[in-house]
Amino acid sequence: MPNLFCLIIIYGTLYVLNWYKAKKNTPMDSINQQQPEENHKDLNGPEAIKKLKELAEDKSCFFCSSIKTGVPLSVRPMAVLQIDDEGTLWFMSAKDSHKNDELSTDPFVHLLFQGSNYSDFLNIYGIATLSTDKEKIKELWNPTLKTWFTEGIDDPRISVISVEPTEGYYWDNKHGNAIAFIKQLAGAAIGKTLDDSIEGNIEI
Repeated sequence: MPNLFCLIIIYGTLYVLNWYKAKKNTPMDSINQQQPEENHKDLNGPEAIKKLKELAEDKSCFFCSSIKTGVPLSVRPMAVLQIDDEGTLWFMSAKDSHKNDELSTDPFVHLLFQGSNYSDFLNIYGIATLSTDKEKIKELWNPTLKTWFTEGIDDPRISVISVEPTEGYYWDNKHGNAIAFIKQLAGAAIGKTLDDSIEGNIEI
């Protein structure tokens, strides 16, 4: 019986890995296929961290936690205070907040960014860690945070949340919103898909 259980685990794991690999290698849809320009580029390593900083540093996002199938996500806006050289995203939160309570039992989070109506979209899955590291609090602190932590940098309610990305996906344009808009107008005029979009997986 234990051997049967092990086989089930092994084959189940292989099935999930093959499904994920197939998902990542799925051919582009018809809209992407008919574009004359290359519009897909996967990023990893330093290039991925550079794009992550470009799209998320000093930005706000929807911070989703308590992720369960068939149950509404727990969602709130959060500001990214820093993205370090390893690609970890840093936030501040109150120790007694609902999000801290949720993360203490389930560290998996989903971060959603939108920079404009036409570009700078980012989707990040990651694992969150809570801490009360005083040195990190000092490093992240800025005067506007006193709006929420009214006792200042030494407010005992301050905690730090770090999110280590496990996977991500971005949607952007190659030459800025103005060029993207001109291309869309031209494409509409001639009945051809012309846009300046670029998208792909982010692996850090």
